[in-house]
Amino acid sequence: MSDFIISCCSTIDLSDEYAKKRGIEYVNFHIMLGETEYPDDMWKTLTPQEMYKRMLDGEMSKTSQVSVMEYTEHFKKFLDQGKDILHLTLSSGISGTINSANLAADQLRDEYPDRKIYVEDSFAASSGFGLLVDKLCDLRDEGKTIDEVHDFVISERLRLQHWFFSTDLTFYIRGGRVSKASGFVGNLLNICPLLNVDYLGRLIPREKIRSKKKVIKRIVEKMEEHAENGFDYSEKVFISNSDCLEDARQVAALIEEKFPRMKGNVEIWPIGATIGAHTGPGTVALFFWGDKRAD
Repeated sequence: MSDFIISCCSTIDLSDEYAKKRGIEYVNFHIMLGETEYPDDMWKTLTPQEMYKRMLDGEMSKTSQVSVMEYTEHFKKFLDQGKDILHLTLSSGISGTINSANLAADQLRDEYPDRKIYVEDSFAASSGFGLLVDKLCDLRDEGKTIDEVHDFVISERLRLQHWFFSTDLTFYIRGGRVSKASGFVGNLLNICPLLNVDYLGRLIPREKIRSKKKVIKRIVEKMEEHAENGFDYSEKVFISNSDCLEDARQVAALIEEKFPRMKGNVEIWPIGATIGAHTGPGTVALFFWGDKRAD
């Protein structure tokens, strides 16, 4: 049995069942929907359908990151078991949660001087964050040490490609990520923006594409351009979506058509509550291993 645990934020956007199966320990972000706070616990407390309906009905949504106290309690559970910890946070380009995680780790290193506590920025989000953590589990299960797995994070995390598109700009406008004027024109002209996560972990708009059919084709072209080993790609591919499963399936089908080794090997996940509270319904995200993000 491994003498260290792999830990992360609940924003890996997989499922609690999958996390348990893979031995992933996670700590919850929080969302405020209307007047009620919920944990972002991989949809155990709230369902995507309920959240998006309430958002569409006009309830405001806000998110909050993990507190220092929550990180401290989370880490202590494992330190008290004699375990070392490798914890990855949601990208610092999206959230400041790494600061809280580092404060907790710094305090605990004095209390547990014989234990290793690594806290690292994933520079990743949603199921792309999940795909990175999943890879770390593979390395751990192969018998790699915590230091070897940590080294992999530092050297390889920017090879995790993230590409997103949205067919509904309503909540991007509401959250200030798209101006009202641009959003109005975009919705009027059926523009679906294509975005990615850059080398600093920030969500960056890249292209404005007119029509869902064209943006689905374009997001798969990005995989053709950037995927490890090109069309011979054989690593896992994760897709996440916010209540638009059919769109995600169309992306998966096109990937399986273009990449021979991907037939039946593309996994689709729901976008979690934290990310979904900002995107609303209609967002699809594609994640795969490829060349390093340089900008």
